[in-house]
Amino acid sequence: MIALSLVIPVMNEEDNIKPLLQAVAAALNGLDYEVILVDDGSTDATKKRILEYADDRTVLVELRGNYGQSTAMSAGIDHAQGPYIAMIDGDLQNDPTDIPMMLQKLKDEDWDVVAGNRKNRKDGAVLRKIPSKIANALIRRMTGVYIKDYGCTLKVFRREIAEDLGLYGELHRFIPVLAKLQGARITQVDVKHHARQFGKSKYGINRTFKVLSDLVLMVFFRRYMQKPMHLFGTMGFVAFGLGVLINIYLLVLKILGRDIWGKPLMILGLILLLGGIQLITIGILSEITVRTYYESQQKKTYNIRKVYKREKETQELEITV
Repeated sequence: MIALSLVIPVMNEEDNIKPLLQAVAAALNGLDYEVILVDDGSTDATKKRILEYADDRTVLVELRGNYGQSTAMSAGIDHAQGPYIAMIDGDLQNDPTDIPMMLQKLKDEDWDVVAGNRKNRKDGAVLRKIPSKIANALIRRMTGVYIKDYGCTLKVFRREIAEDLGLYGELHRFIPVLAKLQGARITQVDVKHHARQFGKSKYGINRTFKVLSDLVLMVFFRRYMQKPMHLFGTMGFVAFGLGVLINIYLLVLKILGRDIWGKPLMILGLILLLGGIQLITIGILSEITVRTYYESQQKKTYNIRKVYKREKETQELEITV
């Protein structure tokens, strides 16, 4: 029986495939594992190399195009068979020898996710390290999920957590936040990190703006997913209230014989009134959407990790996962 499924998304990594599979085989020797390589639309010889060096533990999932790392991860998770799922990058910068230690920690200390922290990161400071530190600090501050290194792909999950992550777009950077939304218990450990030897990095400075865009979505998910009216309704009533006060003030001026037509304050008052009404309407529609999301799919607004029940005959605790 497979004990661990290792998911590795790859894209144009032809020179890394052979040493990657060799490193995985050496690191996971003694474990009953499978390796799921997801080819995310490679245009080089990546697929050919995988088929050339794959053994009976290797599964190749070839996507029809380049969908992005998050989608590739999701495809790998969907094809995983083990009760525990690990993820690493396909560029040999993550070290597979850290996986057994992380898996053992997850089992022994009853965590749901063990995330890697690249303590001695081997990347360029200007384009990679500094933007990453700023992004990590901002994500921690905004989401309340305190992981040092959000960008490290190396993680180990319980299967039920990985399956419900809902990865799409480029949300792989926010996996700890997505897991926390399920009530997952998350810890982190220092892991090794190596400089890239072959191929070119797929990341650039432009990803910082993508992170900021996705961060807005994560903050909404984290704080208002089940109560969107609290966000839109609050902003709407504040805007509407300010608009009413401004328009009452202008009405008084008009009664006193002052000319108010075309004044910026009048335009602001109208904008606040209409904007407030729109925000309140959006809040109501969002509430309906959320209820449809949960009720149409029979989803719960909570997640149960384990159920403990003491049997009358044995007086022992039975645990249902």
